[in-house]
Amino acid sequence: MNPLPEREAVGTLLRHVLELLDGDVAKVYAELGLADYRPRHSPVVRALLADGPMPIRDLARRVGVTHSAASQTVAQMHRAGLVDLSPGADARQRVVSLTGRARDLLPVIEAEWAATTAAMRGLDAELSMPLSDLLTEIAEALRRRPFRERIADAGLTVPETTGG
Repeated sequence: MNPLPEREAVGTLLRHVLELLDGDVAKVYAELGLADYRPRHSPVVRALLADGPMPIRDLARRVGVTHSAASQTVAQMHRAGLVDLSPGADARQRVVSLTGRARDLLPVIEAEWAATTAAMRGLDAELSMPLSDLLTEIAEALRRRPFRERIADAGLTVPETTGG
């Protein structure tokens, strides 16, 4: 087993935890015969099921990721035959909708989502506070005061760049 990253390397530790969580969810999908389905696809599928077809920009907002991240996920899903793309209101806009293949996979996807949610509740019971509560608290604190400001307040001065 690999040792944990050092405590001060918070970004590395967060990525490590995410790899542990998503890596095992991806293994479950592979074991279920869905080797081309990724954990990051489920929030998109759930949003499209709840709200119907929508432009990538709206989907990004709905899922809580950047437009670029949503675009990359949608491209992966399109290659896997899970979503269709159609022109939107203008030439730059693409509307995302679920394919018949995605709808056929819904029983498996929803069963995995339910099992993962239950597993997360079990993990939360072992922690001093639920992981999603802590992550939400962190995100809200960083919205109030960005980490860059906190670094500057810790005494690091960054020279201003000059144009030209």
